[in-house]
Amino acid sequence: MADTTCGAPVSEVRQTSGEKGFGFSSILKSRRKMLALSLMILLLFSTMYFLVGFVTRPSIIGLLEVEGALVTGDQAAIYSQAIMEAMLNESIRGVVLKVDSPGGYADLVEQVYLGLLELKSRKPLAASITMALSGGYYIAVSSDYIYAHPSSMVGNIGVIGVGPPVLVPSETVLESGVHKVTGYSRLLFSFNLSRALDNFVNAVERGRRGRLRLPLNVLRRGSIYMGSEALEAGLIDELGSVESALKRVAQEAGVVKYSVVDLVESVKSRLAVLKPGVEEQAPWVNLTVAELNEIHPPPSIYYLYLPTNASLYSSLPTIQTLGGWAGGESKSLVLIDKSHGNLVSYWDLEVLARELMLRNATISFVTSWSSLESKLDSAVAVIIAAPTLEYSEEQVEKLKSFVESGKTLVIMYDPAEEYVRIPDLTWPVNSLSTRFGVFFNSGYLYDEERFFGMYRNIYVEGFRNHTLTTNISRIVLYTSTSICSAGKGVAWTFNTTFSSVAEQPNKYDVISVVELNGIVIAIGDLSFMQEPYCYVGDNYRLLQNLVSIMTSRVK
Repeated sequence: MADTTCGAPVSEVRQTSGEKGFGFSSILKSRRKMLALSLMILLLFSTMYFLVGFVTRPSIIGLLEVEGALVTGDQAAIYSQAIMEAMLNESIRGVVLKVDSPGGYADLVEQVYLGLLELKSRKPLAASITMALSGGYYIAVSSDYIYAHPSSMVGNIGVIGVGPPVLVPSETVLESGVHKVTGYSRLLFSFNLSRALDNFVNAVERGRRGRLRLPLNVLRRGSIYMGSEALEAGLIDELGSVESALKRVAQEAGVVKYSVVDLVESVKSRLAVLKPGVEEQAPWVNLTVAELNEIHPPPSIYYLYLPTNASLYSSLPTIQTLGGWAGGESKSLVLIDKSHGNLVSYWDLEVLARELMLRNATISFVTSWSSLESKLDSAVAVIIAAPTLEYSEEQVEKLKSFVESGKTLVIMYDPAEEYVRIPDLTWPVNSLSTRFGVFFNSGYLYDEERFFGMYRNIYVEGFRNHTLTTNISRIVLYTSTSICSAGKGVAWTFNTTFSSVAEQPNKYDVISVVELNGIVIAIGDLSFMQEPYCYVGDNYRLLQNLVSIMTSRVK
């Protein structure tokens, strides 16, 4: 009789029980397979999502184009915003800096330059130059590698400064300090320019890192180099196009496929909605310093190349001064010619006039030749400074007779823009001076080794023994010309001094004295007599000696 359990055979029960155990194990295995499959699907989808992310957000090489003169804060803000977005956007793998700029306002140029240095520390940065002059090149040297076209204009490393104004004080508008309104000392402003130039040169040295093949004194001259010359000088790395720069940046970033995005235009398009007209700028070729002064009132410093026809300075208005000022017993009359369009004012000769009056002289600015001629007999000296009209033969003869009668003629010329008219330049003064054997040369003098603040402020330490040079060991002239006078020179420069026209070093005469029955004194600078420049070196002693000569010849 077979065993039974609840009516079923034992053998069947065991078989059934065995089948149930096999089914539970199968279920566990099935669940594990499903879990593994789910993980694989999840991994697959995440990988696909990652890949799709790259498809929808391709690698980007940013193009940052610096174009035109950088003279407003809005322009600098656009470039700074573009730089910031390039740093923060992970899709942008590198940047090409495309430069077509003559530079601009110094602190704006430095703002862009410093931003690019920060960008370079995070992502590859190369530059492509169409034109990079002055501050444009300052910006370009932020890059690791610089391309240029064979005829690109590169360099012009230097500074333009517009000096501080003269404060005319008010009793109602008060300032707390002597430089609160003017900002700088007029005397020391040239040293501020030298410091700015040092910053520029140092940036070039750091950026080029041993590739520069120009001596620093040559670099400081502000020369412009064509692209092929710039390559030889080490100012750029290679002749090539913007496409060359893009390929290099992509290679450094490790990307093969990429798109190019104009970063500046992207910023401009957004800002234009918020601030219409923000992207507009005047063509740089039309810029003058007068216009720049309206944007940045002086004192101001620029890393900027301007067209050669731009007026670099604004003259003080010429003061038409009539009559005279008497001192003491007024034994001596000194005439100052204003009848030949002379670009000289009482302001220019104020210190000289003061010293003359302290010697009991009467000074008279004479605006017509007939009036001057009528006073020659009673005068002891005539000063002719910065004439712009030619002296006639008759007028020259009158002045020659004046000197032959034992009196003093002082002829002064200054090559600075304030005191000349183009294209005549030296011709009006030479129409008179050459009749006394004195010739004022064109151009100005400079010394890159010995200078006061800037290269055009030259030291003079060579002197011939003469009453005019008594007790003088050093003077400083501010933009002086040289004088030819057949051995009549009494003051001359170091042999490291250059003429801007001759481009040759020499010991140039800057003061000459012609001894006749009277005396003719020729001086190649006017600024040395003005405050505060007259207090540098022995300038004031020279001025006093000049006054002594004029007032000692009393008839």
